[in-house]
Amino acid sequence: MPATHHSSAPPTTGIEPSPERRPAAAGPPPPEPPSTGDGIGRIPVLDVRPVVQRGRRPAKAVAGETFEISATVFREGHDAVAANVVLRDPEGRPGPWTPMRELAPGTDRWGADVTPDAVGRWTYQVEAWGDPIATWRHHAQIKIPAGMDTELVLEEGARLYERAAAGVPKGEGLRKVLRAAADALRDETLPASARLAGALTPEVEAVLARYPLRELVTASEVLPLLVERERAL
Repeated sequence: MPATHHSSAPPTTGIEPSPERRPAAAGPPPPEPPSTGDGIGRIPVLDVRPVVQRGRRPAKAVAGETFEISATVFREGHDAVAANVVLRDPEGRPGPWTPMRELAPGTDRWGADVTPDAVGRWTYQVEAWGDPIATWRHHAQIKIPAGMDTELVLEEGARLYERAAAGVPKGEGLRKVLRAAADALRDETLPASARLAGALTPEVEAVLARYPLRELVTASEVLPLLVERERAL
């Protein structure tokens, strides 16, 4: 596993990507909003690890090794926050979409496991962002049962789901899942509780896990990662 206390010896040079490696799959998040690139924005990204000499030297891993990238992510107020890792291969191609999880509730520390699959010079970066649908769901699950601003809350949710659907690539048949959720929220023939339940199904959750609606995206600095061949025994 990469560590933050490696020797300061210069990294090995001249490592070429393995010829048999598969191209990295493109990640599925929606188009990137402008981000600061320094981790200081509306949603700060701090203390990204692993890091060696504040990023002046690369962290190290072995091809096929899974390790954790973590960071401190927080925002003011009570709106929901989320984060993901952007891992790029030696050709600069992003790897699979890698959402981060909160490592312990209340600590603001987030992490995700990644697996670089070929030798070479990679990079990694953490993106933090506001999750407006998670924020809306929290409020809706309080207000709808209490009968507070019911139609306003349901319409707000429908519009958020429509925005999320627009960020889902065409051809996968997944846009219709989010559009159906928006339709359910607007279906005045159903009780408010049933309309809300139609937007909280496992199918909707699965689509949003792959294609979240992101706002206020803030990116950390890009950090180097040197992936080497497994050493002979």
